[in-house]
Amino acid sequence: MEPIKKIVAVTACPTGIAHTFMAAEALRKTSEVMGYEIKVETQGSEGVKTPLSEQDIATADLVIIAADIHVDPARFAGKPVYATSTSRTIRSTAAVIDEAIAEAQADEADLAAPAKVSETTDPVAPLSDRPETPKQLVGITSCPTGIAHTFMAAEALRKAAKELGYDIKVETQGSVGAKNQLTAAEIARADAVVIAADTYVDLSRFQGKRVYETSTKQALKSGQTVINQALALPEPEPAAQGNGQTQGDYLQSVKQAKADQSARRSGPYRHLLTGVSYMLPVIVAGGLIIALSFVFGLQPEPGSIGDALMQIGGKSAFALIVPVLSGFIAFSIADRPGLAPGLIGGMLASNLGMGFLGGILSGFLAGYIALLVRDRVKLPQNLEGLKPVLVIPLLSTLAVGLLLVYVFGAPVKAILDGLTAFLQGMGQTNAVLLGLLLGGMMAVDMGGPVNKAAYTFAVGLLASNIYAPMAAVMAAGMTPPLGLALATLLAKRQFSEEEREAGRVATVLGISFITEGAIPFAAKDPIRVLPACIAGSAVTGALSMLFGCTLRAPHGGIFVLAIPNAVSQAGLYVVAIAAGTLVTALVITQLKRWQPQPKVAHPGSV
Repeated sequence: MEPIKKIVAVTACPTGIAHTFMAAEALRKTSEVMGYEIKVETQGSEGVKTPLSEQDIATADLVIIAADIHVDPARFAGKPVYATSTSRTIRSTAAVIDEAIAEAQADEADLAAPAKVSETTDPVAPLSDRPETPKQLVGITSCPTGIAHTFMAAEALRKAAKELGYDIKVETQGSVGAKNQLTAAEIARADAVVIAADTYVDLSRFQGKRVYETSTKQALKSGQTVINQALALPEPEPAAQGNGQTQGDYLQSVKQAKADQSARRSGPYRHLLTGVSYMLPVIVAGGLIIALSFVFGLQPEPGSIGDALMQIGGKSAFALIVPVLSGFIAFSIADRPGLAPGLIGGMLASNLGMGFLGGILSGFLAGYIALLVRDRVKLPQNLEGLKPVLVIPLLSTLAVGLLLVYVFGAPVKAILDGLTAFLQGMGQTNAVLLGLLLGGMMAVDMGGPVNKAAYTFAVGLLASNIYAPMAAVMAAGMTPPLGLALATLLAKRQFSEEEREAGRVATVLGISFITEGAIPFAAKDPIRVLPACIAGSAVTGALSMLFGCTLRAPHGGIFVLAIPNAVSQAGLYVVAIAAGTLVTALVITQLKRWQPQPKVAHPGSV
């Protein structure tokens, strides 16, 4: 193992003035004292000073990048690279150099032991022996700061793949959001997925693919080994595709159906549902805690446990509903740069009385404006680090805030106030019609766009203290799987043994408010199942509104009945669910009678 003698370094801070040159000077002086030769390139506000030549890099034993902004790592490929911040370099220069040297020596030692690697990886075949069609790979790189190692690891993987004769596309999840994003088609074609990350990366997009997870450091030091190990992974077993044949297969079918629906979501609809999915836990927690506070009385005494619960649920959790909805709609559109303006815009919408409609509007405004600023505002390379922490949040928050205050605030508030007044003052006939409509929508596509539109409408009204639509929606969403389960009991001859077994599983899903539990039945026989489910859900929704039932929690199924005051008119609420379940079961059994039955051969027949 050759001792490290020569070091090259790059220093760069967001402003490119003080810390850039202080870090460079600290590295020069400390390296001289420690006996190392060093050359430092500074990337400051006045451009690049003392640039590193190709010869400098080629003869260097180690590269140190002390930067708080993105520094292009491409020219350092094949060299051990240690990344840190300028402030740490200034404070603990000797420690930075020691750590960089120790890491480089450890990496060299690892590479000097190929026997360990050969046990888990296939040897690299010569290009002439490889198939004509090159392997297709996709990858994601992400480090905690999202600046140096993120892009260096990506470049290392690209270089390694090229040397092996493979094609690879790498998505970088950095401080300004995701760049070079992977498409569904690219993921579908990929033979393997490489995740080189030191932070959390969502893997839901890669279901059914070989996924190899490692660190950015490992990708940097041995990119070829990482790629070979990814390709050496066994092919994942295909997911069960049963249509309710066993309990395990049926649950797998439900899970797969939900995943397929998620994959089909795109554009504004996907962004909206992302916001709703992050908002739901806040609403559920807040609503149930408020319901628990009623155990101690509807008007709890100040300082009592009931008052404490009301502060937690009503004054804290419910105050976050609109900001969280807005923030994560923006996050879905523009990634991390959209989060700050989305959250601030959502809080402003809430303060202006715009409710959930204002939250939806501010989320979309924040996301698209942040995306515009990120992609269209160009800064010098040495100032790029300012975009995620200063430029994007400042400009997009200002734009969203001013638009809400001066343009959209008053009209949206007027629309929400009008909707609230209508819902609170609607007569019995209108209430029944609304319940009929919302209930039917819940069963049209069972988790699809129509279902989610009804659900989002009801959830949004919770923030305006309107609870009747939520009760109708959840009751109607429970009815399809429960009705199908009842049908398998009432008319056993019309269902196969596998379907009857699936019916028992659907019962559990139904009482848990998992409408998608009916999808495998609907996929097998949509002409008969869907009309029956829509009819039952519409009846349930109409009866729930007719009885004046209200619900303070947006999920939980039948189990919320155990919480005092979570559901008003609890007895009649159960009656509404039971009535819709019976309607679904009776309709499906009647429709099944028209279904041609297979002829059964009798003993002795030819």
